[in-house]
Amino acid sequence: MRINCFQCQYFKVTWDQNNPRGCAAYGFKTKKLPSVVVKQSSGMDCLHFKPKKQEGK
Repeated sequence: MRINCFQCQYFKVTWDQNNPRGCAAYGFKTKKLPSVVVKQSSGMDCLHFKPKKQEGK
């Protein structure tokens, strides 16, 4: 299963031009999507993925 970081509540956009994407759960910034870095580093899918809360639901 491919994790979509843009739909995760831990995903963040940073002001760092060299590493514009980040993961609050794992505490790192990267150029790639954090889920890709986690998969490449550990060989496992992200274990911290948590869908963003829907407004009004």
